Amino acid sequence: MFSCPTTASEAERIQLTQTQVTEFSDTDSEESLESVDLDGSETITHRGLNLFWRTFFLISALLLGSMMVWQQTLTAMEFESRALETAEELASQINLSRMALIYSDAITRVSLLKDIRDQEGLDFLPREPTDRFTLHNSDAMGRRVSTELVSRLGVGSIMASSVNDKPGLWIGFRIGADDYWLLATEEHFNRAGGSTWGVWLTAAIGLSLLGAALIARLINRPLKQLSFAASRVRDGDFDASHLDETVHTGEIREVNIGFNRMAQKLSKVEQDRAVMLAGISHDLRTPLARLRLETELSVSDLEARAHMAADIAQVDAIIGKFLDYARPGKEKLTPVVLSDVVQACLYSYQQQDDIQINLQLEDNLLVLADEVELGRIVSNLLENARRYGKSADTGIARIQIAAISRDKWVLIKIRDHGIGVATEQLTNLTQPFYRGETARTAANGAGLGLAIVEKTVQRMGGAFSLTNAGSGGLSANIRLPRVTSV
Repeated sequence: MFSCPTTASEAERIQLTQTQVTEFSDTDSEESLESVDLDGSETITHRGLNLFWRTFFLISALLLGSMMVWQQTLTAMEFESRALETAEELASQINLSRMALIYSDAITRVSLLKDIRDQEGLDFLPREPTDRFTLHNSDAMGRRVSTELVSRLGVGSIMASSVNDKPGLWIGFRIGADDYWLLATEEHFNRAGGSTWGVWLTAAIGLSLLGAALIARLINRPLKQLSFAASRVRDGDFDASHLDETVHTGEIREVNIGFNRMAQKLSKVEQDRAVMLAGISHDLRTPLARLRLETELSVSDLEARAHMAADIAQVDAIIGKFLDYARPGKEKLTPVVLSDVVQACLYSYQQQDDIQINLQLEDNLLVLADEVELGRIVSNLLENARRYGKSADTGIARIQIAAISRDKWVLIKIRDHGIGVATEQLTNLTQPFYRGETARTAANGAGLGLAIVEKTVQRMGGAFSLTNAGSGGLSANIRLPRVTSV
């Protein structure tokens, strides 16, 4: 791993050409950063309802549909009986009144009609041939009652909704050779439904929606807890991932127990790995140090000594890369001045003739990162560009470094002007131990450099992606959280 100094005087720093990096605003580079989430995978936006609302709406639709079916069924069942009851009540009143009028004298008849009008709300009027009336058949209930009433009162009976433009419940019937109208109020005409149906239906709908919400919440709660625990395990926080193993539902209890056992095993694996890595540095590097010392003292051939020292250094570097990639834990993030880190990493290139760097950074850019790890990332990408991004014509690696702020993020781009990488290999370059085509991997290595960069950026809450620049070369794009105030 390339290390960089932490301090350097302004006079000793490399003199960088301040040129405008026009490719930074290209759609391929910027879109590649915006399309990568904090886990390093491409963000796929799914528009839709979460599990709670989806379950709630499905249960609500089922309950409301069932209630509507039952309401229609009950209405249809009540329709016939209510029509017969209404017709029977009206026919009974007319028949009783008709019999009383037939068997009473003239004086008693007048008093009887007055009592019926005052007490029952029924008014008997003579029916004239010139009367204009409108039949009471505007709805199914009216037509059914009218048909039943005519069958009970006999031929010539009719039911009208108005007579001579006077609204009301008018029933025409015959007493002997005379025709009469019975004028009744609408209260005598019992229609199906009414306000009572509306009240009960509203109450049923409200209770159904409340029940659907409670059921959806009970179903969604264990899944939400499992999702949260899985996210904690993903971030390495095993202590916060414990699920309740005493829940009453057997299936959920089994899932929670299985998940907790899995998390415990993963935690044990992490602990064992940390112990193993702690011993690798001593068990491997100590013999390498003795071998290096023995080579310096015992090998007299300068060329052979140099080759052996280079091999030992390469083995030591590969071990270092393994340790860096497998190193567990999250970084301690603090506000870091990006320009200071970049300038410190560029210091070691001031005496090298095979590299030319153009730098453009926004002023006072602060990122939330680990300063040491950020320096390692920049150094790793610079070394990668220097080795594999040299121009075929001049043999010089022209590297451009640029950074801009976008809302709550800082976008960093390190781009070379080499031959680039085949498009189908871009996603594989950040896989551990993957080696691209020979043109970009002429130097020896473990194939872990870019994998370490991606993993480190993710531990700092950022995103990393690789793209081919539009005018040639490979572009490494980094997105880190931006700090607006300290």
